[in-house]
Amino acid sequence: MSQKVTARSGGRAVAQLLLRGAVGGTMIAHGLKHGRSLDGTANWFGSIGFQKPKLQAQASAVVEVGAGTALVAGAATPLSAAAVVGTMAVAARSVHLPNGFFITSEGWEYVMNLATASVALASLGAGPLSVDRAIGLDKKLSGRRGAALAAAVGLGAAGAQLATFYRAPAAS
Repeated sequence: MSQKVTARSGGRAVAQLLLRGAVGGTMIAHGLKHGRSLDGTANWFGSIGFQKPKLQAQASAVVEVGAGTALVAGAATPLSAAAVVGTMAVAARSVHLPNGFFITSEGWEYVMNLATASVALASLGAGPLSVDRAIGLDKKLSGRRGAALAAAVGLGAAGAQLATFYRAPAAS
């Protein structure tokens, strides 16, 4: 499976690798932070309206580290991207939407950018330096299919999690 690398394909490969590193690395960092302070994270989840906050804290740490690691490796990229989309959609609904756009006011700017970058990565594919390419999945699960899979599975999972575990706190 030799492939001629041109300036154009080399630029795309760099973009794919940078996106995987930036989004995946960010998710890993967040997951590790949650994992190191599970009790504090659970208390926070409880305070914003999540039922079973300890489970939410544990799941958050596992999903963020797992999805981030898979993105960095370029493994199951559309599904890894879907995990990011879902996580960011839950964060948007439970915390950020009422605060406007800018992250400086706890707005949805940050979560929207991570989710959008994840869908873009699912569309682009993981690239030549990835597990997906090594096992022949990169071209099969990229483009419109990859983007649609990442967006639909991510938003569907977020909706299910919110419906099952989230109850917006009463306005004070």
